[in-house]
Amino acid sequence: MKQYIWRSLLLLLCMAVSLSACRGKPGIIQPQVDPTARLIVLSAFEPELSALVKQTEIAGEFLVNGRAVIVGKLAGVEVALSLSGVSMVNAAMATQALLDAFEAKGVIFSGIAGGVNPNLRIGDVVIPARWGQYQENVFAREMPGGWDSRSAQPDFGNFGMMFPQPVSLVREGGTPDDEEERFWFDVDPGMLETAQRTVDSIVLERCFGGMAPCLEQAPKIVIGGNGVSGPTFVDNAEYRQYVWETFQADALDMESAAVAHVAYTNNVPFIAFRSLSDLAGGGPGENEMAAFFMLAAQNAATTVERFLKEMVVEEHP
Repeated sequence: MKQYIWRSLLLLLCMAVSLSACRGKPGIIQPQVDPTARLIVLSAFEPELSALVKQTEIAGEFLVNGRAVIVGKLAGVEVALSLSGVSMVNAAMATQALLDAFEAKGVIFSGIAGGVNPNLRIGDVVIPARWGQYQENVFAREMPGGWDSRSAQPDFGNFGMMFPQPVSLVREGGTPDDEEERFWFDVDPGMLETAQRTVDSIVLERCFGGMAPCLEQAPKIVIGGNGVSGPTFVDNAEYRQYVWETFQADALDMESAAVAHVAYTNNVPFIAFRSLSDLAGGGPGENEMAAFFMLAAQNAATTVERFLKEMVVEEHP
């Protein structure tokens, strides 16, 4: 009888206070498959990842959440390489699954992107200092006098009815369910400094495998600035101009900010390397992605490999 009374009192106490105060320690969703400290390296498409895998000393392979994960050494660094799949949800799912399964030293994303900055060209590699989820929007009600955006935060200008908003999140080690709002996710400053030291030693290609089409001039690497990500493929000159004027983004893609979000919530360092395969609607004629996809993927991979070599030099001078 006394045991029943104590259980009843405990139940009432749990109902009277916050839910988080009565929770036990959360269980591990997925057991760790490999205790070796590694950098997680992700790409959305097979050709993007293949450019890195072919340079990797492969030690083994795991299956995590339906994705093949190749482990080994790339440029002397222990890595776990995997596809994220395309777009934000796939990227977030893949990142979290790998962080659960491996002892992650950090997360790197390598791949292509659409150019936004009018001063950049196809083939250039951008390494932004921060990423934002620019298509997290309030769709405003249209009124006779304009858009009724009273529920939207006015941090950025709108594109018609679309008013960009921050995302809400909780962090590992923080107060349970204590959400913060954030638009920009900074990459790891140490990783960004390492990337800066690699610039002068990298020569990017103008042609993929020596085959046409080739770029008219040698690509360059741009470090710092902004990148944005959202679940849409952008091939619209007007929207590209809006993204440049509103976010001052060098590039846009469909994964990086989602990966940055997950890395931030898990307190894991993150950086992304993106090479421009098209100009997000800013180029003349048809979209250039099909013509320059492989070249852009290779240039991003080349930059990542040189970045990893620099990391080895820093760790073992």
